[in-house]
Amino acid sequence: MNEFVSVYVGDERPGVGTIVLSRPPSNTLTRQACREIIAVAGGVAHRDDIAAVILFGGHEIFSAGDDLAELRTLSLADADTAAQLRQDAVAAVAAIPKPTVAAITGYALGSGLSLALAADRRVSGDNAKLGFTEILAGLIPGGGATQRLPRLVGVSKAKDLAFSGRFVDARDALPMGLLDEMVAPDGVYDAAADWAARFVGAPARALAAAKAAINGEPDADALARERRLYVDVFGGADRRFVADEGGR
Repeated sequence: MNEFVSVYVGDERPGVGTIVLSRPPSNTLTRQACREIIAVAGGVAHRDDIAAVILFGGHEIFSAGDDLAELRTLSLADADTAAQLRQDAVAAVAAIPKPTVAAITGYALGSGLSLALAADRRVSGDNAKLGFTEILAGLIPGGGATQRLPRLVGVSKAKDLAFSGRFVDARDALPMGLLDEMVAPDGVYDAAADWAARFVGAPARALAAAKAAINGEPDADALARERRLYVDVFGGADRRFVADEGGR
């Protein structure tokens, strides 16, 4: 039984499944959480009772990204394993052959934002903060973000976000392309569910084919390069920020 990631399908919205991240207080992504995301996403992909999927971290926060306490304990070999798990978890969400939407509340940072980028759509409250904050810990974005982010916002904006680690308000993230819809904070889940419900009863095979055709596959060489560079900087002098400053 999973500890941090579960699937919910309620009678009030038949056909809509919710992948719930629940690792209080900030839904950070440990190696175990990533393993559970991989398993849950794979299971959802094959469930006939789920036509569309919401990715949700609860009403307070989507995900603050990597668990820095865990990062401090990792050897270089462990860091490579963790980087691979992170990529695999994000890829598992991206590979769900059904419409997916990330319902973003509070913060979506670092690998948490990488996870949100794997969804087909992103909805947030107008008070949400997004950012690729890894540079503040002397690291680089992972989980395939170096490939998905430029596709969404363009190369120049992607570099600005990755180089600065700055937080982006929802109102700025919307025109940038990081978000597709902004609503009142209390309406995030309902807005995501309304979008997902549109696909209940729709031709599932055609939707899956359209998604596969549009998404394509992230370049395997580019993903390997991202992981190698992540491990490279993890073992370098800049890693002191992980230990000394906590990365945020």
